[in-house]
Amino acid sequence: MHKSRITAAAIAGVTAAMMFGAPALADDGTVLTADSPAGPAVAVGDTISSGLATGTQAVFATAPAGSNGMKCAGSSLSAVVNDNPAAPGAATLGANLGLSSCTVSGIVGVTGVNSVTINNQPYATTTASDGTVSVAGTATAPISATLNLRTLLGSVTCVFVASGNAITGVADNTDNSITFTDQQFVKSTGPAACIANAYFTAKYTPVVTSAGSPVFVN
Repeated sequence: MHKSRITAAAIAGVTAAMMFGAPALADDGTVLTADSPAGPAVAVGDTISSGLATGTQAVFATAPAGSNGMKCAGSSLSAVVNDNPAAPGAATLGANLGLSSCTVSGIVGVTGVNSVTINNQPYATTTASDGTVSVAGTATAPISATLNLRTLLGSVTCVFVASGNAITGVADNTDNSITFTDQQFVKSTGPAACIANAYFTAKYTPVVTSAGSPVFVN
């Protein structure tokens, strides 16, 4: 009898430790949640959005990790949630990118930026439980950007297309961010003043719902 009571007490203790010592998990948790990893599902049809991390710029560099190229002080990322399944899995979204207040440096003969247009938006986007953010274009609507630049010989137009028609970022719950690093764009059309390749780097944080709640990936 004494042994049975000891065994029952041990089982109860282990059960309590599992209940109160383990991380909290939401029942039927979805890939995207609001407020916390165990928070409510981000609703299908909601728009999540973010601006650049404080003190950073969106950069199209002439080389990976390079300091020359086009830098934009303003940039926004927004995406409509099309599907938010149970985790683990991948949420699907339609994403839009905006760029503003852009300048250029270190490109011979180029003196400034007249305009930047991101074409064919929104782009099909998935956010997976492991934090991988994948953005894809199509054959008829590729991921591309049109730059109108000022040069010593007048204005020129350059069109760049994402290498492989896709770019990849990383979502991080630590600061509710999405980061793109050295994503390659290749010149599609334009004169010699347009560089051959541009490498896109930007960090967006915090990513929030339309109600302003931070978004977590599970």
